[in-house]
Amino acid sequence: MNLLKRFVKYYKPHKKIFILDMSAAFLVAVIGMGYPIITRYMLNDFIPNQKLDLVIICGVSLLVIYLIRMLLRYYIQYFGHVMGVRMQAEMRKDMFDKLEKLPYTYYDEHETGKIMSRMTNDLFDISEIAHHGPENIFIAGFTLIASFIYLCFIQWILALIIFACIPLLFFVTSHFRHQMRVAMMESKVAIAKVNSQLESSISGIRVTKAFTNIEKEEEKFDKTNQEFVKARSSAFKAMGKFFASSQFITDVFNVIVLLAGGLFLFYDYIDFADYSTFIISVNMFITPINQLINFVEQFQNGSTGFKRFVEIMDEEEENLHEGNKICPKVKGEIIFDHVNFHYKSSRGILKDVSFVIPQGKKIALVGPSGGGKTTICHLIPRFYDVSDGSITIDGENIKEFTLESLRKQIGIVQQDVFLFGGTIKDNILYGDLNADEERLIDAAKKANIYEYIMSLPNGFDTEIGERGVKLSGGQKQRLSIARIFLKNPSILILDEATSALDNTTELLIQNALDELCKGRTTIVVAHRLSTIRNADEIIVISDGQIKEKGSHEQLIKLNGAYKLLYDLQFKDGDENDHIFLNQELKING
Repeated sequence: MNLLKRFVKYYKPHKKIFILDMSAAFLVAVIGMGYPIITRYMLNDFIPNQKLDLVIICGVSLLVIYLIRMLLRYYIQYFGHVMGVRMQAEMRKDMFDKLEKLPYTYYDEHETGKIMSRMTNDLFDISEIAHHGPENIFIAGFTLIASFIYLCFIQWILALIIFACIPLLFFVTSHFRHQMRVAMMESKVAIAKVNSQLESSISGIRVTKAFTNIEKEEEKFDKTNQEFVKARSSAFKAMGKFFASSQFITDVFNVIVLLAGGLFLFYDYIDFADYSTFIISVNMFITPINQLINFVEQFQNGSTGFKRFVEIMDEEEENLHEGNKICPKVKGEIIFDHVNFHYKSSRGILKDVSFVIPQGKKIALVGPSGGGKTTICHLIPRFYDVSDGSITIDGENIKEFTLESLRKQIGIVQQDVFLFGGTIKDNILYGDLNADEERLIDAAKKANIYEYIMSLPNGFDTEIGERGVKLSGGQKQRLSIARIFLKNPSILILDEATSALDNTTELLIQNALDELCKGRTTIVVAHRLSTIRNADEIIVISDGQIKEKGSHEQLIKLNGAYKLLYDLQFKDGDENDHIFLNQELKING
């Protein structure tokens, strides 16, 4: 019932179209009753009594009525589908808004392709039931009741005999409908897997070609595709049982009419004209039953899709206004106080982490991959919340601030750069959508990408392709850095910000980054130790714990974990030869 209420609310903005659609459906159903009624009069009166003029009038009247029904059906098909599409668009908008508000943890656990399947396939099924559902139920229901009353008017005992078979029909259909519902849900899960595999394979097509692993991708896709075939086959098997059994019961109706009606005619309980009319009219009784039976498949698809839609809509979202304070332009002192963190389904990632970043200082986080460096960066803008302990900025717990106001104070440049489809200008302006052209150009210059942009035929209006596919890795990274220049935050998080750059390109922007960091609190995550030697403090993180803290010189003298990392990278004594640390290193402090 709750699902029905939530579904019905999407009809409210379209009351006018819905009422007109139902009115048209009602008139179509009423017109459908005209043929057997006129047939009975013709067989009982007009033809036996040779009333040729009335026969012609009835024929012309039927033709006119059918022309009207044609126009009504056009309205139902056109405006009914328009209503369904508009409802689909509203649900898609609601789902997109919801997806934008869901926390990082949701996307950690759900694949993009499966989410897209719910956004496209499921919502299409919902829009179909939104249009055809009320219309089919209304027309079929009215026709079923009206035709039964008319059959009773012709010969009530014979009509009751037919009606007595309906409980058997409902028993058979309800028995197989549960199997069909389960099978439909499984098939939707299967097509979501196909979409997920397809999205993954297309996104990684360059990697596939580079490693010449086309056959492997085809094998993976074939596996999920065959799972879909298996699931759909099970669904069609359930559908086959459902429709075959239900159609058999409706076929029995015709046998009953033929035998029982023949006996009634033999014993003069009914005359030949009424018997002929009854046979014609019983088809009007059976047709809406078949219509409702055939509608079950569409209903199952739509209801299953709506349940999956509601699952997303009921997900717990980020509480953007959990705190009641608007984060001001912060000075930037950050304190981690005995912070512990773990994901829902994993062991502890951070264990009793405490440190202080004074206002305007730069700290560097180093250590082996998976040690917890990036997690620390994600906790500051509250992409995840701490499991225990606290994080404060300028003495205020970050949970006191609204997420939006907090994140406006923080700029992040990550190793894996994401650019949106569109122009260079669109992507830089993502840092500040209200920035003027002067600030846009200034940001590009600071990121040392302005000259490259101006060398392009369309300059800032150059299309960069999906995820910036038309740009090199270094160019994409510099665009992302330009966004941060434009945002001009108080706190900077540089998570392997220059790792995708060659040495020459890195030198182009390193001075600019150093200039940008002045007066701002900066957290730098780096594997290349040569890039963080000038940090005010270096923190060595391993296995979710702080192993060492200090300046470069202090840590070298300490001759501990940092010194070991440093020697591994610069074992030949040449600090200009950047050797990327690409191995897991267990540091015991």
